[in-house]
Amino acid sequence: MSLRIKSVVDKFVEELKAALEADIQDRMMKEREMQSYIEEREREVAEREAAWKAELSRREAEIARQEARLKAEKENLEKEKSVLMGTASNQDNQDGALEITRPSIG
Repeated sequence: MSLRIKSVVDKFVEELKAALEADIQDRMMKEREMQSYIEEREREVAEREAAWKAELSRREAEIARQEARLKAEKENLEKEKSVLMGTASNQDNQDGALEITRPSIG
């Protein structure tokens, strides 16, 4: 009887080892799949981040160009205003001079 019990126990131990080995292999495979999934997601996130940074850089450059254009337009407007104000001032002086030097009829 003891050989029969030993045989049953040995068979149980072998089946348990096989089951444990299968479980370990399954867990290792799932771990590799999970790691692969994580790496893929990290790549996707990195790609989106790079695209976002490139878009941000493009927009910042566009803003800088627009700011430079607006600054140049403002400077041109200030110059034009200065010229027009100078012309108007000269015209006022000339008009005033004409009135002063106009002969009076009397």
